[in-house]
Amino acid sequence: METRNPIDVRIIVEGASDVENVSRALQNIALGAEYHITISSIIPTTNTEIAKKAVNGADIVLIATDVDAPGRELAEKFQKVLKKEVGHIERMKFPFGHDVEYIDPALIRKEIKNAIIRSGLISIANLGRFQELKIHTKELEDKIKKLDTEIRDLSSQRDELAKVNQELTDSKERLELKDKTLQEEFKVIKQRYADVKNQYGILINKNLYERFSLSELWKETFDETLEEEDHITFITSEFKPENIVLGQGIIAAPSKKDAVDWLKVIRTVLIFYDSKIEDLKEEIGDEKFNPHLLKE
Repeated sequence: METRNPIDVRIIVEGASDVENVSRALQNIALGAEYHITISSIIPTTNTEIAKKAVNGADIVLIATDVDAPGRELAEKFQKVLKKEVGHIERMKFPFGHDVEYIDPALIRKEIKNAIIRSGLISIANLGRFQELKIHTKELEDKIKKLDTEIRDLSSQRDELAKVNQELTDSKERLELKDKTLQEEFKVIKQRYADVKNQYGILINKNLYERFSLSELWKETFDETLEEEDHITFITSEFKPENIVLGQGIIAAPSKKDAVDWLKVIRTVLIFYDSKIEDLKEEIGDEKFNPHLLKE
């Protein structure tokens, strides 16, 4: 059979005279043999700090203060302060109007037993509730473990999603940059297409324009070889003469005469600038050259 220490009961009274009366009442009581209980100390104090130290480790504390108003207030104060220090606190109930030192020892003895019995009954009543709380605590612990597992899984999923999101963001930025580049390239191509369409569209329609080889017409008109075709192309693109389209070694005009007249204008410009097209470009860039003067 398992042996265990007896239940440690300690009694708080208000003064030394109360200690004597309670001790006398305990002389003819066999708590150890009957209930495996020992009253280890009777503590005379009204100081809560002293009481806290004195009851440390007790299983049950009985408060045996007087039944007058100050005694009841002191008992309530002890109960509030000591409830976390011991297993159970019980107020001893004496006949109203009697101090401990004036009560019959038999009454004190009876009330000690009754207070201990009440403590035991309350503890037994609390066992069921304690068991319920224990089961509930176990259920909560299991739920907490399950939630911890779910939290770890969710954290892992969150990290994975964050990684995927970052990859998608990077991919989006690359696509946006590529799209911007393609749009710019498309604008350039579109402009080139418009230029080509504008330059060569008229050439396709034979009913409106006649096409001539630029080098052959130059040779025929001036009896000299055309060496700087790019100069002619530049001057034509800058002055934009009406009904003249020039490019890709071709000059187109409503008639051969119109084409020749424009080549004469260009040759005059080249002679005027001593064939230095760079000077002409500077003049045009500085807006000092008026192309309308060449048409007069």
